[in-house]
Amino acid sequence: MAENNYSFYSSLDDSLLEFDRYVSNPNPNSNQILGLNSDNPIEQPNLDSQSFSSFNVSYSDPSTSGDLLTLTIPRKRRRGRPRSNISSIPSYRQVFSIPQIYGNSVDSSSNSVSGRAQFGKSNLQLNPSLVDLSEDIIVINREATAEALTALTAGFPADSVTDEEIDAGVLPVVGGIEQVNYILIRNHIITKWRENVSNWVAKEMFLDVIPKHCHWLLDTAYDFLVSHGYVNFGVASAIKERFPMDPTKGSVIVIGAGLAGLSAARQLMRFGFKVTVLEGRKRAGGRVYTKKMEGLNKIAAADLGGSVLTGTLGNPLGILARQLSYPLHKIRDKCPIYRVDGSPVDPILDSKVENAFNKLLDKASRLRQLMGEVSQDVSLGAALETFSQGCGATVTDEEKNLFNWHFANLEYANAGLLTKLSLAFWDQDDPYDMGGDHCFLSGGNGRLVQALTENVPIMYEKTVTSIRYGSDGVQVAAGNQVFEGEMVLCTVPLGVLKSGSIKFIPELPQKKLDGIKRLGFGCLNKVAMLFPHVFWGTDLDTFGHLSDDPLRRGEFFLFYSYATVAGGPLLLALVAGEAAYKFESMPPTDAVTHVLQILRGIYEPQGITVPEPIQTVCTRWGSDPFCLGSYSNVAVGASGDDYDILAETVGDGRLFFAGEATTRRYPATMHGAFLSGLREAANMAHYASARALNFKIERCPSKNAHTCASLLADLFREPNLEFGSFSVIFEKDNADPKSSVILRVTFTEPRKKSHEGTKADTMHSKKLLFQQLQSHFNEKQQIHVYTLLSRQQALELREVRGGDDMRLHYLSEKLGIKLVGRKGLGPTADAVIASIKAERGSHKTASPTVAVKSEMLKPKGASEKRRMIRRAKVIRNGSVPNTGGNYNGIMPHSKGEGSNGLSTPIKVVAGENSPMSSEATGSADAPTSSVATHCDNGLLPSTNANTDAETNITASRSLNMSFDKVPEDKIGPSEFS
Repeated sequence: MAENNYSFYSSLDDSLLEFDRYVSNPNPNSNQILGLNSDNPIEQPNLDSQSFSSFNVSYSDPSTSGDLLTLTIPRKRRRGRPRSNISSIPSYRQVFSIPQIYGNSVDSSSNSVSGRAQFGKSNLQLNPSLVDLSEDIIVINREATAEALTALTAGFPADSVTDEEIDAGVLPVVGGIEQVNYILIRNHIITKWRENVSNWVAKEMFLDVIPKHCHWLLDTAYDFLVSHGYVNFGVASAIKERFPMDPTKGSVIVIGAGLAGLSAARQLMRFGFKVTVLEGRKRAGGRVYTKKMEGLNKIAAADLGGSVLTGTLGNPLGILARQLSYPLHKIRDKCPIYRVDGSPVDPILDSKVENAFNKLLDKASRLRQLMGEVSQDVSLGAALETFSQGCGATVTDEEKNLFNWHFANLEYANAGLLTKLSLAFWDQDDPYDMGGDHCFLSGGNGRLVQALTENVPIMYEKTVTSIRYGSDGVQVAAGNQVFEGEMVLCTVPLGVLKSGSIKFIPELPQKKLDGIKRLGFGCLNKVAMLFPHVFWGTDLDTFGHLSDDPLRRGEFFLFYSYATVAGGPLLLALVAGEAAYKFESMPPTDAVTHVLQILRGIYEPQGITVPEPIQTVCTRWGSDPFCLGSYSNVAVGASGDDYDILAETVGDGRLFFAGEATTRRYPATMHGAFLSGLREAANMAHYASARALNFKIERCPSKNAHTCASLLADLFREPNLEFGSFSVIFEKDNADPKSSVILRVTFTEPRKKSHEGTKADTMHSKKLLFQQLQSHFNEKQQIHVYTLLSRQQALELREVRGGDDMRLHYLSEKLGIKLVGRKGLGPTADAVIASIKAERGSHKTASPTVAVKSEMLKPKGASEKRRMIRRAKVIRNGSVPNTGGNYNGIMPHSKGEGSNGLSTPIKVVAGENSPMSSEATGSADAPTSSVATHCDNGLLPSTNANTDAETNITASRSLNMSFDKVPEDKIGPSEFS
């Protein structure tokens, strides 16, 4: 749609007025504040105008709200001058709830409430009539509400788990009581670490406050938070002490020493990887650059790139500052604006125009809802221009200049022209705003960069030209050098990816190439000036200046005073919008001359002399070959999905991407870049762990099929659990109900009739020989098939009544499990088998099969007997919906410090690509020889004759089986210069 086609918008003006009567909430997505509907990306929230620095907590009337704790969530406060409160626009009431602690001692009148939060995808409704409360919700302390708020600032919802947690397999069942307890434990761990971020929070600290029956939830919550960098990260001494002396994992190459690359490199080093960072510049930090300016005994630190920490409640960079004891300076809200001639704008007029401008944004929000999908092809600038023209006759020249100033401020916040920003999605990240004040770091953000580079192996002036990735590893070419590793993390800015200066071999998937093309990447520049003294006063941190030329509205429109944090009399002038691009070719002397003219026009009428600056620096981020711009934005035609696309791993876990343009929640921010590095470190460690597991599986068991079958047969000589034709082996030391077990089902061929002799006086020796031969004959007709279950599922299977037929029916219909032969178990089961073998040691037990003690495997309660359900299923009236035989749950395999705290998800799939019919397909163990098979690879030898044979087990053997088919650097709000 053409940008100048305003007739369409004008025709909507009357419709909007009528529309307003029916929409009491100006937010176009009021029922999804903090909970974006990924299925309908058009509806994006637009929060209120206040700062997130303080939560407005109040209890609504229980008779009308169901005893819900409500929070007023304000509109995201963007960089530059914040939006002031607008009394005419109601604040948005966000329902935020903490689980009711049923049957426990928490005071129900304080912070025990029931309800549902809408941050992310809420997947649990805590209500006595909806949830089976056979097992009480645990009580950790009386601060559940406060801890939930702390977790909220870290990006976690109040009453649900994130997709990231689900993918990591933190829970076997999503939506049950275990989830409630998991959330309480997770929030408690986060809060405990936030109390003192300089300490390492150990799992043992929580053993006394978490009931023993929930220690497995403690394990999963703790391991997830540590491995994914939500706790125990940073540069504190207690964190650095956890770095291993020598790397024990594979080699990793990180491209770029910005915040994303540095956070990932440090986390990977702590995991035990050998890391090499390649940086094209002569310094670290990327688009975060603090330059030392000095002269005439004056010294100051100027943040020429990312400068503002937007929100400090959950900001990881604020945590780094706390660890280093670096003070943060709250940016004061006072921001006077001066006219073209230097006289101050009347505060009443300033407030009037600002309110009108904010109403324009709200109209644009309502317009995109009315337009629906059409808004994806329309720019924010077109909508704002249309609405502003509607009142053009009543607007004075000064008011027009003020409107243009706010337009420039918006372009600064997004590092993009309003005519290029998507009307539908320009503010899609608003719901994830970090709470707290906007701050400057004393001494500049380069101090954080310096701390992050400590002991990190960085090779400077290595400009990467190509990245080759494949199943055997990666090769990164930089100049005339080639670096090899197992994985590579690319953290280069979006501008570099857009330029195509790095060649990927093979080429990136078209989906990612399209996402790179769709997203916008804008420009912001600065002029830093060190003066002999502070002439502008120390009672404010920002002030603005108007322009009477709309095309130059962003030229030196905002000034930052760094005198209180830089160590000297430093002033920065910002250039945004169209002016930022023109500034790239402006001679530095002309730029400084223009800035001084503006300053003298403001202060000399007040009798204040503006001295010549001691030193000046002009940035050129758009021309910098290592970034080619400042930070990303959602351009017309793009959406938040494109950030996710840019973050996707390529090459089966070989090529990874991080950076501010890869985080949907925190794009264009310094903390977003930092968090993306932690995210990808966890992702890379997961892939490496999976590959290492496969590597061991391929080399530990003998390739000889006889040996593989012999090992398993030896272990099943002493099963831990037996019922009917079913037997189970597992690790005795692991009582986690989610832990994996191996189930074996034995099928026996109907015994053939023997032709006995007619003589009743058969010799005793012949009778004994006959019995031995018959026993051997029957043994040869036994065929074994297997599957991988969780310990809890094995317990459920044991409780099934009706014999083997009903157990098989339950196995296939209720759990959706496929029985396979030994070879069909796969590498995950091989790891379980190896663990069981290691636990039992090399001592062969000669005693007969020992039945397992009932108390070892006794289910804890009805809540543990619930069947596996898929995510987003709603539990009603205490029952679990029938899953239709589909079991596709994810179970953690191994976690803990020894494995970097990472879980290896195990998927038990009911049916692969082909439908299951009335037979169990796969490789089955069938005896073929009575000769003892020995192995020479350290595995336990066996005298059992079973070997693997590719076999189809039909239902007509001895058990009637029936299987149905189962459906299978705006870095931060800090800005770049």
